[in-house]
Amino acid sequence: MSQQHVLFLRKGLTAICWVMFICLVCGQVHPAAVSKKKVLCVSVTKGFRHSSIPLGEELIKDLGTDSGEWDVDYVRTDEEMAQKMTASALKQYDAVIFNNTSGDLPLPDPQGFIDWVKAGGNVVGIHAATDTFRERPDSPGWAEYRKMMGAQFIGHGPQSEVELLVQDRKHPATKDLPPSFKVTEEIYLFKDWSRDDIRVLIALDKHPNTGEPGDFPISWVHQYGKGRVFYTALGHREDLMRTENYEKHLRGGIRWALGLAKGDASPLPPPSPVTNKEKKQGFRPLFNARDLAGWHVRTEGRTPWTVQNGMLVMGKGGSDLITDEKFGDFILRYDYMIPKGGNSGVYLRGRYEIQILDDFETKQPDIHGNGSVYGLIAPSQFASRPAGEWQSVEAKLVGKNLTVVLNGIKIIDNQPLPGPTAGALDDKVDEPGPIMLQGDHGPVAYRNIRIKPLK
Repeated sequence: MSQQHVLFLRKGLTAICWVMFICLVCGQVHPAAVSKKKVLCVSVTKGFRHSSIPLGEELIKDLGTDSGEWDVDYVRTDEEMAQKMTASALKQYDAVIFNNTSGDLPLPDPQGFIDWVKAGGNVVGIHAATDTFRERPDSPGWAEYRKMMGAQFIGHGPQSEVELLVQDRKHPATKDLPPSFKVTEEIYLFKDWSRDDIRVLIALDKHPNTGEPGDFPISWVHQYGKGRVFYTALGHREDLMRTENYEKHLRGGIRWALGLAKGDASPLPPPSPVTNKEKKQGFRPLFNARDLAGWHVRTEGRTPWTVQNGMLVMGKGGSDLITDEKFGDFILRYDYMIPKGGNSGVYLRGRYEIQILDDFETKQPDIHGNGSVYGLIAPSQFASRPAGEWQSVEAKLVGKNLTVVLNGIKIIDNQPLPGPTAGALDDKVDEPGPIMLQGDHGPVAYRNIRIKPLK
């Protein structure tokens, strides 16, 4: 080839590149047009049929059209499922979206579908997708589907307003959401799930209806073989689905499932109970946020304490929980949450109870109220927060003198302790003793329990 031909080709290629660049800038050619993804939206139901299904179909289509990143095909009938969800037919799709499906779907080749996912097919589940193939009195459902989806729906209470807590601020499905936000929705409850198996993106830290503390997942991702699985329990109420936050959430989840956005699917580590600053100050964790190592119960055979997303959680009918280690002088810090009408307490050296009580509506400090040394010392001022909110305590015990800071407000200032409170482990006031969490008065959760021994 002559030099003139080479020069001509170079000039031609350069011109083509410039034309493509200008087209992209002007919006005439979308960058995803060359490799547009294909999504199969499944809306067949054999159980409850949600009225939000058509809106879900519309939203999935519009999100793909607006971004130019995917086209949508539909399965709305048993006949379409038989045609479009065979092992060979699935090869033309990059993802299958279960749009509020329910019951035992008539998949033509269940194992072929699972094999497709494990080989790299991707799945998105919306709301009742976890009510699909679930165990029922008249059917065992399909365990492998439930494993693929990441959890099994077990029920829900009345629709309620809840505060959603974003657990992963970097994932495409949640990175554009606020750290927490309130929604009114039908909140699903699940079983057969573990944070060791899925990466929870959004969760609640209390029951959506009772307010009892606990870990309740709302949205998650995980890897199933080579396939990506994204699920969101949101999608019952149409007004919620029309919000900007929901569109951002669903768009990001679909983009991640299609491989159009990067995001980690590995399980999140439990939160650290001690900050780096506190470590330098000499604090160390009393509760490792993973298990009950270093603790034992006061009375065996009662409702056990559980560890849920870095929280020590007690329901009803439990026992006090005691550290194996004993302490003399120290600074103790901890957070706690109780539901409406809740009652608990933290015993310093196992003898002096700092009361935990839902007394927010009283607006008055009391010798038996929240933050008091139960029955002995009343707080100098009222500092309680409403039930259902996290509250923080710092207690400094030197000899028999106690200082307590509740929610950033000093309520007991270097006061002498006249003696043990009711429920104490013993009356050996001159000896070191453990930290004890009261667990026999009702639901409570603790987190970020850390201590700094003083010399």
